[in-house]
Amino acid sequence: MKVQEANNFTRIEVLNPQDNSIIGTVPSATKEDLHRIIEGAREGAKTAAKMTVHFRMEVLNKAANYIAENHEKYAIMISREGSKTIREARSEVKRCIQTLKISAEEARRINGETIPFSQSEGNENRVGYYYKVPIGIIAAITPFNDPLNLVAHKVGPAIASGNAIIVKPSSATPLSAILLAEAFENAGLPEKVLSIITGNGNVIGDLLVSHPAIRMVSFTGGLETGEKIAHKVGLKKLSMELGSNSPVIVLKDADLEAAVKASVSGAFYAAGQNCLGVQRVFIEEEVFDTFSDSFVEMTKRYKVGDKMLEATDMGPLINEKEAIRIETWVNEAVSKGAKLLTGGMRDGAFYSPTVLTEVPSNSVIAYEEVFGPVVLLYSIADLDEAIEKSNDVNYGLQAGIFTKDLEKAFAAIHKMDVGGLMINDSSDFRIDSMPFGGVKGSGLGREGVKFAIQEMTEPKVVCFNLK
Repeated sequence: MKVQEANNFTRIEVLNPQDNSIIGTVPSATKEDLHRIIEGAREGAKTAAKMTVHFRMEVLNKAANYIAENHEKYAIMISREGSKTIREARSEVKRCIQTLKISAEEARRINGETIPFSQSEGNENRVGYYYKVPIGIIAAITPFNDPLNLVAHKVGPAIASGNAIIVKPSSATPLSAILLAEAFENAGLPEKVLSIITGNGNVIGDLLVSHPAIRMVSFTGGLETGEKIAHKVGLKKLSMELGSNSPVIVLKDADLEAAVKASVSGAFYAAGQNCLGVQRVFIEEEVFDTFSDSFVEMTKRYKVGDKMLEATDMGPLINEKEAIRIETWVNEAVSKGAKLLTGGMRDGAFYSPTVLTEVPSNSVIAYEEVFGPVVLLYSIADLDEAIEKSNDVNYGLQAGIFTKDLEKAFAAIHKMDVGGLMINDSSDFRIDSMPFGGVKGSGLGREGVKFAIQEMTEPKVVCFNLK
């Protein structure tokens, strides 16, 4: 698997956000480099379409096994170039292996159906069916927060369904994607089926998404960037996961200990840089004080520091600029009347786990995705108020609700505008085989291996006239 080497000698430095040390460099590709990659992918798409199902499965399983054999190598890279602690990074490697193995299994399930043409008068002598065919070349643009598994969620289904794919990883965390390509090279995937191109999105991004040879764009990132891409792609498939402002509802009958534990973990995993991260918690007023006190106490016990230490619970943000943005948002909310219960301290790229309450609705942090270690606690009168406020943002990825009342759980299921609702769990739950995506500003289409394959294929109809 070849990583595009740029013609010029410009390189991008990959920094460890913890101390800004350089851990590697990658090429900064030009438009000319991308044109060559796309031309190669045209050949790769022809090769991929001819790969038998058993060969696709074999390659995916071999790649998964290679990563398993080099588990710690992959985990260390994820942690060094990103924000995750070494424990969080190991968890991501494990999920990546699962994603590839699920992709191998789903490759055998790309089925079609027979079509009863005789349902239409005059077509009694016609029989036929449809089957799924690959769409060609897929462009995948991935973010920094899950630099291995989110790439696998695009590459695995693409290979399983017989497509070629060009991956542009985040310039902050490209090395994990390159290691994923290494696994596929070791597994025997033919050249040009998978390409990794690194570079500045301002230079190569528009060409990548708008080039007529690209038949699908799969993007994971921010809403603003997603909207720009949507205006540029032209006539092609588009799959987008654009983040959230995830709500969790805690009713008075809930298991408060479980709710606190899950919500704290959901808020501060990967320093809060998680599209499923808990951002808003709506707590029924009768148990608000009890929940809030426990939540703050557990938050204060979080150990922030060196990502590579086993005891560390949370590392830095991806860079100091992001930490400053979060600091600005928190300070704005406090200036408008929000109460800071704990946290609110920045040290370079580190930002302490932060809990706010009484946050005014016109504060930026109340309606935008914070993508950082900040959670907002609200006291609500009842479930109806919680649902109304949960829905009152331009996002709808996932949500959680804690209750022992099935009737109330189903009320939330039917009324909440989200792509997924977790009962007695926080919003931060996902397995790699489930459909994953949201409504409103949270995106278009669904990921999750089986569902990504549906996006990456299209039906071809075959009809025999036997008369």
